[in-house]
Amino acid sequence: IMKRFNVEVVPHIICGGSTKEEIENTLLDLNFLDIQNIVALRGDAIVGEKYFTPTPGGHIHSNGLVEQINNMNKGVYLDETLKHPVPTNFCVGVAGYPEKHSEAANIDIDIEYLKQKVDAGADYIVTQMFFDNKKYYQWEQKCREAGITVPIIPGLKPISTHKHIELLPHAFSIDLPVELMNEIKKCKDNAQIYQVGVEWCTAQCKDLLKNGAKAIHFYTMGKADNVKEIIRQAF
Repeated sequence: IMKRFNVEVVPHIICGGSTKEEIENTLLDLNFLDIQNIVALRGDAIVGEKYFTPTPGGHIHSNGLVEQINNMNKGVYLDETLKHPVPTNFCVGVAGYPEKHSEAANIDIDIEYLKQKVDAGADYIVTQMFFDNKKYYQWEQKCREAGITVPIIPGLKPISTHKHIELLPHAFSIDLPVELMNEIKKCKDNAQIYQVGVEWCTAQCKDLLKNGAKAIHFYTMGKADNVKEIIRQAF
């Protein structure tokens, strides 16, 4: 994609399923391919387990993964005996949760964990999807008050089917605003829900851009026609 279409790619590196050595090898491969932008994530619990289980020899939390990447950027590798190690040049993004991570005790503690990732070397934050901009602004202000100064990129997902109404709150621990649900209740089929989703997400985009957002991340779930329409209307 990067070579053929001249489009920047951003691989996601997760703690789950890999040792620190395996992660380092993956990062070296990416560096060799001249891929320098990555998102560092802890990852979810595997199917059948309720909670995340760290891989033996791997990272427990994503701040440790960020620290490892930041060390490689300084030329510090797991093998401390290497002679003349070459520093990498990764730009690292991490995840933020405007409605808090499902495992966090409260929003303030969740922001403390986010600050740890930034202090470990994260360059920017991409948020989990949200549908209420007011919640995002309140969370963003709390982040700034906590001393988080790196760019924050809001993440959005347009509702497109009735299934999303049940799936998204359950899977991502997020709320759907009353106003949005009232509009969806008026819909007779998925085609009408799809249109409501485009209109709602477009309004979110316009409001975010008006209030200083420098970029917006879209969760397409592999289907981008509605996102393309939102971009045409909002940008």
